[in-house]
Amino acid sequence: MGEAIASVAAQTHADLEHVIVEGKSPDGSLAAIERAAHDRMRVISERDDGIYDALNKGIRAATGDVVGFIHSDDFFAHQGVLARIASAFEDPTVEAVFSDLDYVAQADTSRVIRHWSTGPFHPKRLKYGWMPAHPTLYLRRSVYERLGGYDTSFGIAADYDFILRYFAQIDAEAVYIPEVLYKMRLGGVSNRNLAKIRQKMREDMSAIRRNNVGGIGTLVLKNTSKLGQFISRAKPRQSA
Repeated sequence: MGEAIASVAAQTHADLEHVIVEGKSPDGSLAAIERAAHDRMRVISERDDGIYDALNKGIRAATGDVVGFIHSDDFFAHQGVLARIASAFEDPTVEAVFSDLDYVAQADTSRVIRHWSTGPFHPKRLKYGWMPAHPTLYLRRSVYERLGGYDTSFGIAADYDFILRYFAQIDAEAVYIPEVLYKMRLGGVSNRNLAKIRQKMREDMSAIRRNNVGGIGTLVLKNTSKLGQFISRAKPRQSA
């Protein structure tokens, strides 16, 4: 929690609003938030109905033109991340910006376990399981006003459902930044155990069907495409 807040506070981009949504957790989260507080931050502390309800609260509370998320266990890759994203939004035709992401070890965040290189968007890629890493996706607030927020009937895959809902009908510019701007600690809810993995696959399939972007082949490709993210990119040996 503290590292996530500190990585926002350290951003060089001046025009920043940091809304923290805390669900009255008994684990001391609010105290940790207060210890890490900075002057560009405000806190909403109240009961919620899960992560997607909390994200919807954050969207409603935000007053800026662009909205993005950072989760309690994660952090920005460097101090210039938001400035890099903001520069892409200087073009008024741009509605979405996303980048690459590294999954890092819980205890040693310098150790990269998985590298998610998203690649640029093309409508045809949706049926092959393409999606940007959700935490790297920044959208104009008008997108949420137009499409609504996250569907809380999904327990795990509301982010994938929203991404499909948006990119299946996009008629604006989406900018891919081919850099790692976000670091996520490995160990999310969706891969916590076999039951969660099965739930995630069922919900992914529901999202694919309701947004008319494919079928079972899309689900298979979405999952198998992740395998390459675990392959280490070995550096070539230097010649003697």
